Amino acid sequence: MSPGAAPAVDAQATMHRVLVVRHGWHSGIVVRAAEVPEHAWPARREFVGAEHLEVGWGDRAYYQAADPSVWLGLRALLWPTAGVLHMVAFSGPVEHYFASAEIVALQITPQGFARLVAAISASHELDATGRPIPLGPGLYGTSRFYASREAFHLFATCNVWIAAMLREAGVPVSPTLSQTAGALFAQLRRHGQVIRPAP
Repeated sequence: MSPGAAPAVDAQATMHRVLVVRHGWHSGIVVRAAEVPEHAWPARREFVGAEHLEVGWGDRAYYQAADPSVWLGLRALLWPTAGVLHMVAFSGPVEHYFASAEIVALQITPQGFARLVAAISASHELDATGRPIPLGPGLYGTSRFYASREAFHLFATCNVWIAAMLREAGVPVSPTLSQTAGALFAQLRRHGQVIRPAP
């Protein structure tokens, strides 16, 4: 290196590793918690010490139901209904925590990661004081539901939402072609590294 020249920057070292996890018909985005600014998501402040955060989204009534009925599923698809965010905090290898799920890893630029964080932040519904609205414990582990300002319907399913968030991050996926988890992951496999294939 010539005198006074700037040291070479390892482009790969500046990238953010984001994982997408497939839970049957549903999907979630996993990020390193420390890479999310503390002010960005309520879960970042409330689950202090977590190594990872998984973000999911879906119909508010169906997603939170202990035993969702067929009627709740049809209602969610046929009429625009309130959405909900699901945040899970955990530590340790992602592939161990989700022991039987398909997992794809994506490399996201710092700019793309900032857009991803901002898009998920903007999905939170706020109360009259401007604060995100917690809705109670989540489905598994250390988790919580938060109200979302976005509506769920036939053309805006959980997988479409995940694809839209990833597209914000710069991943060339089509939300329109991501109605199902299978359709979403068929695209993701072309753009990322398969950590664990589909069972």
